[in-house]
Amino acid sequence: MTIPRVTTQCTKNPLRIAASLCVAMLISAWTSPLLAQDLEPVGPMPYDIPVNWIEPFARAGYSWGGNSGIHVESKDRIIILQRGETELPDPIPPEYTNFPGSMGWNVIQGQGRTWQNVMYVINSEGEVLEVWDHWDYLFAGTDGPGPHRLRVSPYDPERRIWVIDETNHVIYVFSQDGQELLMTLGEKGVAGDDETHFGLPQDVAFLPDGTVLVADGLQNARVVVLSPAGEYLSEFGSRGSEPGQFASVHGIAMGPDHEVYVVDRNNMNVQVFRQTNRGSDDPYPTYEFKMRVTGPNFPLDIIVSEEYFWVTDIRPPKILQFDLQGNHIYTWLLPGEGPTAWLEMHSFSVDADGNVYGTDNQYARPQKLVPKADADPRLLIQPQYVPR
Repeated sequence: MTIPRVTTQCTKNPLRIAASLCVAMLISAWTSPLLAQDLEPVGPMPYDIPVNWIEPFARAGYSWGGNSGIHVESKDRIIILQRGETELPDPIPPEYTNFPGSMGWNVIQGQGRTWQNVMYVINSEGEVLEVWDHWDYLFAGTDGPGPHRLRVSPYDPERRIWVIDETNHVIYVFSQDGQELLMTLGEKGVAGDDETHFGLPQDVAFLPDGTVLVADGLQNARVVVLSPAGEYLSEFGSRGSEPGQFASVHGIAMGPDHEVYVVDRNNMNVQVFRQTNRGSDDPYPTYEFKMRVTGPNFPLDIIVSEEYFWVTDIRPPKILQFDLQGNHIYTWLLPGEGPTAWLEMHSFSVDADGNVYGTDNQYARPQKLVPKADADPRLLIQPQYVPR
């Protein structure tokens, strides 16, 4: 079969055309059975979920907000991002336990939202170690869901913390201890699709040389390529439903061979892009479209290991596992009722012992998933891939 190819050039600022090297995306027309694969088997969850694992720290009359981002630095340091806290009704209804979802509330709609205690640090025992409320002012007054993801590059010796603020169209970069704001990328409150603005950005991923890939995002439908210092280099992608196009770039991660996995929530797929100029003198990566994997109904976040990738989905709340050739391996459902209920696992991360930590953006809280003693190790979520 002959595969036709089209080269899509990236956008450049004409004032910097001599200095900015283009990241081209070569798009292949892909007609693979991966586009309509059978998503069996669906089986038991290979994890236990401890009830009331985390120690609440909201003051009286308040509860968790939509927990949207998480990064496991170690078992002793887990950094979490939440979309403020939720002010509870007075009187508090009897069905309330310790999270808004127990009242049937979906906090992503803004019910009871207050912009306080947006970032905090816990350990694997659910003990709250630090609350970075000194940064709450950055999000105060936000008319919308606000901060969306939190990431740390495994290649950064300073372990800086990247917080993607969707509603305000900016990315904040903090010191590892949470005490300094080192960079603000984009212009707060101003959306755009040029070199210095974002439009509802969603996520970032990192390459070993420090290059940053921005999932930008919902208003824009592109991946923006930045230098380690946050300077615009180039971009790829356009709006649409064809291979190499996006409807909403909601998540992004790097896998083996420098391949980039892009979660398109609204097109309900994961697309994989292959770097084409590894080993060349060109310091800026170029990519070609490799494959498109469908199956999720509303995919949100992704973890890529050396063998597999896992995607969170919310229709219904579940985890889907694929191999790196795009073949479905396994799907398991998250509980939708009871004390460990989920409505949406928006972000997830894994510690060295295989425990998974997920944030619920709608029922509002983080939860921990502990591998069952008899679980098939091949079905357990592995840590995000980092080249050896």
